[in-house]
Amino acid sequence: MILKPARLLTALIAIAAAPAFAQNVATVNGKAIPASRLEAVVKQVSAQSKQPDSPQLRDAIKKDLIAREVMVQEADKQGYSNKPDVKQALENTRQSIVINAMLADYVKKNPVKDAEIKAEYDKAKAANGDKEYHARHILVATEKEATDIIAKLKGGAKFEELAKQSKDTGSAANGGDLDWASPANFVKPFSDAMVALKDGQITEKPVQSQYGYHVIRLEGSRAAKFPAMEEVKGQIEQGLTQRKIAAYRDELVKKAKIQ
Repeated sequence: MILKPARLLTALIAIAAAPAFAQNVATVNGKAIPASRLEAVVKQVSAQSKQPDSPQLRDAIKKDLIAREVMVQEADKQGYSNKPDVKQALENTRQSIVINAMLADYVKKNPVKDAEIKAEYDKAKAANGDKEYHARHILVATEKEATDIIAKLKGGAKFEELAKQSKDTGSAANGGDLDWASPANFVKPFSDAMVALKDGQITEKPVQSQYGYHVIRLEGSRAAKFPAMEEVKGQIEQGLTQRKIAAYRDELVKKAKIQ
């Protein structure tokens, strides 16, 4: 089939115009909304809401982009973009976007290595120890109060009842119960006194810490349960990544000329 000159000219014009038209999803008062913006929003919404990419989703997002463009044009017309508080908010958002992009690239170029994760896991496991303890305690403000409580316990008073007067409100309602935990979870004076006890034994003297005076009863002890590295690998990697970012930030601040 051979096109006549007029039809050929029309076809060529259509072909030339098609790519430029395909780059935009709509034009609002002469301002184009690029297709790349639609694609980015579709990808973001699909990832966040788990909605599959579909014509319905794209149509809804397209309508929203058009409405947003109409509204932002009206806001600009009314001068809101020039308001000091709006300018400050825009600058804060700009900084966040730029910083996050830089840090994402930094993390990509400086990933946490498996050896680092293993070292951090071993360190945490060693700090946790090979035993965990189930203890109760009563925390009071003065040594005399703690001594009086110990005397009452020796006289037959119930630990759970006396624990109601504990300054540690988190455990007081549960009879002073601290559940199973590693000694590393407690301040040193407390953990040292706790591990020295036998099952069912109460401290003979008040145990002083920065929080006050403790009376401790050991309910029991057992071999420590520590999660396998694969179970916590993601958490460790995330923590190490945050450390890298913090160190990078501190390094940049240190190098900066601040007056």
